[in-house]
Amino acid sequence: MTDSVINIKNLTKNYETAAGVVPVLKGIDMTVSSGEFLAIMGASGSGKSTLMNILGCLDIPSGGIYELNGTDIKSLDKNSLASFRNSMIGFIFQGFNLLPRMSIIDNIALPLVYAGIPKEERIERACIMLEKVGLGLYGSYRPNQISGGQQQRVAIARALINRPKLILADEPTGNLDTKTSQEIMNLFSDLNMQEGITIILVTHENDIAQYAQSIVHIHDGKIDFSEPTNRMKESVK
Repeated sequence: MTDSVINIKNLTKNYETAAGVVPVLKGIDMTVSSGEFLAIMGASGSGKSTLMNILGCLDIPSGGIYELNGTDIKSLDKNSLASFRNSMIGFIFQGFNLLPRMSIIDNIALPLVYAGIPKEERIERACIMLEKVGLGLYGSYRPNQISGGQQQRVAIARALINRPKLILADEPTGNLDTKTSQEIMNLFSDLNMQEGITIILVTHENDIAQYAQSIVHIHDGKIDFSEPTNRMKESVK
């Protein structure tokens, strides 16, 4: 894991309000290596959601440097940024964000539509992803016909369909019971360890964060401290 997927230096983010400028991120320095599994934790208002939006190229920093796979995000115009984001990043959210009127297979293939991939290839790749997350028999189903845990597996397959460099998972187990949460996190661990996929996870649950290799704690817009997880401690014994 020597190549950096993310390189951040003195990252800041301010918002203009009626009361004046509000600083949210106050000088973040962070490097994420290829194949790393990182968890980000912090209280509400700590800045972790703002940081996640910037990492996902959904927002741009006010100052500092954010390089994703060697590209300075500030150098991209709006259209270039959208194209870059679609090719480089897979998103997984707490609410699944599946389209209810589309089949499971079409939900998974949707990012390939935006990428201009022909239909036959879209369906073939979506079927492969569906098998990868253990739902190969459910392609013709709709989201309301499967469980919450299965819907999150579909969301994971959709995030992987473009073969992204980076997966961003924002509270991916927040709507799931304990057993299903463990199953989803084991899937993340398998994808990370067996296929070397770089994953950044935002969570407020310490037991979920322990599936990562390390945890970054955000407080008041700054990195408070970083620590290895039990997984990393076990691997170096």
